[in-house]
Amino acid sequence: MKPAKDVNTAAVTAVGLIGGWLTARESGIRPLGGVLLGIAGGWAARTWYVRHGLGTAAGLSALYLAAFGASHPLAKRIGAWPSVLAVTAVVTGTAHLVSDAERE
Repeated sequence: MKPAKDVNTAAVTAVGLIGGWLTARESGIRPLGGVLLGIAGGWAARTWYVRHGLGTAAGLSALYLAAFGASHPLAKRIGAWPSVLAVTAVVTGTAHLVSDAERE
C-alpha cells in the first residue's frame, strides 16, 4: 500500500463513489457497493489525516458521506448517472483543492 502522503485522494474518492454505485447496480448487491464506498473513504481519510490532521479528515469525510447521501434524492430529479457524476465532481474537486494540489 502506498504511503498515505502519496495517495491521490481525488482519484480514490471517485473510485469510491462511482465504483461503489456501479458495483451495487451491476451486482444487484447494494452492500457490496457500500463496501467499496467504505474502503475508498477510509483510504482517503487516512491520507487526509496524515497530511492535514483530524479536522480536515473529518470535514472531507463528512463531505464524502454527505455526497453519497445526497446522490439518492438527486437521482430522482436528474437521473442516476448525472447524480453520481455531479456529487463525485464536488467531492473530487474539493479533495484535490484541499489536499492533493499541494503535492504537485
